[in-house]
Amino acid sequence: MELLQKTHLRVQVLRIALAFLLVALLSSERGESRKAKIVTTSFEYSAINCRAHSASLTDFGGVGDGKTSNTKAFQSAVSHLSQYASQGGSQLYVPAGKWLTGSFSLTSHFTLYLDKEAVLLASQDITEWPVLGPLPSYGRGRDAPAGRYTSLIFGTNLTDVIVTGDNGTIDGQGAFWWQQFHRKKLKYTRPYLIELMFSDSIQISNLTLLNSPNWNVHPVYSSNIIVKGITIIAPVTSPNTDGINPDSCTNVKIEDCYIVSGDDCVAIKSGWDEYGIKFGWPTTQVVIRRLTCISPFSATIALGSEMSGGIQDIRAEDITAIQTESGVRIKTAVGRGGFVKDIYVKRMNLHTMKWAFKMTGDYNSHADTHFDPNALPEIKNINFRDVVAENVTIAAKFEGISNDPFTEICIANVTLGMAVKAKKRPWTCADIKGITSGVTPPPCDLLPDQGPEKITACDFPAESLPIDMLELKQCAYSMKYVGMY
Repeated sequence: MELLQKTHLRVQVLRIALAFLLVALLSSERGESRKAKIVTTSFEYSAINCRAHSASLTDFGGVGDGKTSNTKAFQSAVSHLSQYASQGGSQLYVPAGKWLTGSFSLTSHFTLYLDKEAVLLASQDITEWPVLGPLPSYGRGRDAPAGRYTSLIFGTNLTDVIVTGDNGTIDGQGAFWWQQFHRKKLKYTRPYLIELMFSDSIQISNLTLLNSPNWNVHPVYSSNIIVKGITIIAPVTSPNTDGINPDSCTNVKIEDCYIVSGDDCVAIKSGWDEYGIKFGWPTTQVVIRRLTCISPFSATIALGSEMSGGIQDIRAEDITAIQTESGVRIKTAVGRGGFVKDIYVKRMNLHTMKWAFKMTGDYNSHADTHFDPNALPEIKNINFRDVVAENVTIAAKFEGISNDPFTEICIANVTLGMAVKAKKRPWTCADIKGITSGVTPPPCDLLPDQGPEKITACDFPAESLPIDMLELKQCAYSMKYVGMY
């Protein structure tokens, strides 16, 4: 063990010396006055696991000038650090600076940590974005029938992976992609900022995500996931900049996130039409707490529309939405199949909304023309309680599918303050069944009031989800790296 530690120390010293020389040469070639120096930094954070080995991006030739591509530096760093997976894991520290990069992949038992003044800038060189095939549960890309560009930070078949920092920033520089999307010039689907596939034990925390080309955080076919302390900001008119999208995932916790976006703040998904039905991987056991959302054209929490693998046991509490189109929305259609059931929402505060609640069966956006017209979704056991709203245009739009009603809807202790120019009919209901208690304004006849003695209806399950049993560790580090002054 002592020999291993000495060898590791020699490697660290050698890497620092080589990086020092490389940075000095780069500075000399550019005629810059900045000089390299060895910097010592200390930081700590909470994580699912701490790491035995650490390195800085500058150890691998990273240059944080906002102009030099660091794609190869990130790839080299992850490749080198992967050797420590069975030796306590590793951590890549990204120091202060602007680090331009294309897509790169992570490894298992690994942490990517961004300093509070570190900014990852997504490259606008399309050659730095490899193309992947479509997701098997979707059958095609979302933007185009072909595949999709790999996400900025990507990983597949990983265990124990963390992307975190001291509120460091990942800037997707999405305007480039949005323009191409609007002009219909993209052959492949736009990249996400963070996507982890077929992985287990994931933590994404304490970061600011800006201007994503597409969805921001997309765990898919994965389990045991924590997304915590994330700030997501994009123009409210930007296309498809969903905040956090668990997709065919199990045991997920989303907490303390602030999202301003051009699409749903949280969208729970599980595959599209016949592809999602065949793949058959539901999203289950998701808890969402202390979410703040601003999205004038979309939902605070959306279930679907790609829900063909099924969605079950979703719990949301202490949710705030401001100037957002809807509070909770279920999106489905004939051909989706699958199910959305056992949904529990409590303690929502809504301010200036078009709809407080919306669930409809007419979201007819299909992957292709081969969907099964007999594949009807099952929507049941949907619960809302302890909701306060103001300046609401429409209380709710609940429209199921003919011969396939949405059932077991329960709404209790809900007060919706209607806007001055609110619709004369605050509730629209068709093909639904359910009950209410203590709801203002009075709901439609298909949701009869059960009286004040039923005010405790629609409550959460008593047992906690497994993800709530996981205790984070406190990790502390002190390390040296090559900096500039």
